[in-house]
Amino acid sequence: QAQLVESGGGLVQPGGSLRLSCAASGSIFSINDMGWYRQAPGKERELVARMALSGRTNYADSVKGRFTISRDNAKNMVYLQMNSLKPEDTALYYCYASLRPTPSTWFSDHWGQGTQVTVSS
Repeated sequence: QAQLVESGGGLVQPGGSLRLSCAASGSIFSINDMGWYRQAPGKERELVARMALSGRTNYADSVKGRFTISRDNAKNMVYLQMNSLKPEDTALYYCYASLRPTPSTWFSDHWGQGTQVTVSS
């Protein structure tokens, strides 16, 4: 069984910065994409940033230029550096990974428990 655990969330003032971390552990044969999604109250979960093994990235238009995703494949970790935070960035941020738990299983989507980011003065 694989687990994704996020950390680094918290309360920050507008214009501030936070760095989120996510560690994948447990039964992991291989990982393809890793990334971050978020869900604000009353809204659907949305893509924030995503990175493939190749390093190719996708960002939501709303965060492009402010957020940077990175990953350490050797450590099965993914990070999200968030700068110039805005109140509208307030949400529960979820770590995502497409991974293969064992050689006898195929890839499936896995999610962390979420870490709260609140941007407010």
